[in-house]
Amino acid sequence: MPESSLTIAPEFRDLEQYRSQLTAYCYRMLGSPFDAQDAVQEALVRAWRNLDRFEGRAALRSWLYRIATNVCLDMLKASDRRARPMDLGPSREPVAENLHTLPEATWIEPIPDAMVSGEGDPAEVAQSRETIRLAFIAALQHLPARQRAVLILCEVLRWQASEVAELLETSVASVNSALQRARATIAQAELDASEAPAEPSAEDRELLDRYVKAFEAYDIDALTSLIHEDAQQNMPPFDLWLRGRDDIFTWWFGPGIGCRNSRVIPVDTANGTAAFGQYKPSPGGGYEPWALQVIEVSDGRIADMTFFLDTERIFPLFGLPDRLDS
Repeated sequence: MPESSLTIAPEFRDLEQYRSQLTAYCYRMLGSPFDAQDAVQEALVRAWRNLDRFEGRAALRSWLYRIATNVCLDMLKASDRRARPMDLGPSREPVAENLHTLPEATWIEPIPDAMVSGEGDPAEVAQSRETIRLAFIAALQHLPARQRAVLILCEVLRWQASEVAELLETSVASVNSALQRARATIAQAELDASEAPAEPSAEDRELLDRYVKAFEAYDIDALTSLIHEDAQQNMPPFDLWLRGRDDIFTWWFGPGIGCRNSRVIPVDTANGTAAFGQYKPSPGGGYEPWALQVIEVSDGRIADMTFFLDTERIFPLFGLPDRLDS
């Protein structure tokens, strides 16, 4: 059934209001905004087709989450877990010979906060942003699919173990056991689903403004003052990742020198943190898409930089133009 007809039907409005929160849930499960959109659409279509069977024995929200969970579990059976380059091996020397491209389905992909963060209590919005951070999404992918669902439902969405047991058609004891194992795995990554970060400070926003100016100018002195000495950078779909400011600069001023004189424009936040569209100078004039930069700040300096290079897929998701004029 076409999406347009779904949104027109009056009965579907009760389902459509859950799209944003279902997208957030499916993104945490699947690690890709595109897979999440497909999963939510499939879940809503299934719900629409079975509305006559819904007799109100459970809340509509719970019923939709059960359908969405089943869709995600089916999708996960047919695919490997997504990851970040840091999950696949150690950092390596910043030389072009270490670049190896892996398929799109290998990688965690970024998502605009606007797709998953509705209006509501500021504390809940902040926690929603924390639990779509790239590191947290990557950590979730280490969990078996049902453990992943249990952790998200219990720790992120605050469902009771009895509600989760009913959704997964299992026992409360099984849910508690799965939750304990999932918490242990997440703890190893030094992440906590229950802790939400503060809103970015004025100092952080000013730091990011200075970073954009310094990156566009390729000003190594200014960049040195802005980036942590032990910062890390990764560039999906390449499996190479770099640890340490010295290696990052060796790359930027070596194999990555084509980024000099780039234009960098801010976009709405991605995965709960700052994001920018980067455009490299084009041989034919103007600027061509190169990367979506997702930048994380810690202790007053930039700590993590992910350059997503699949701009053909990702830029439209963030409303970025396909090129910039001179």
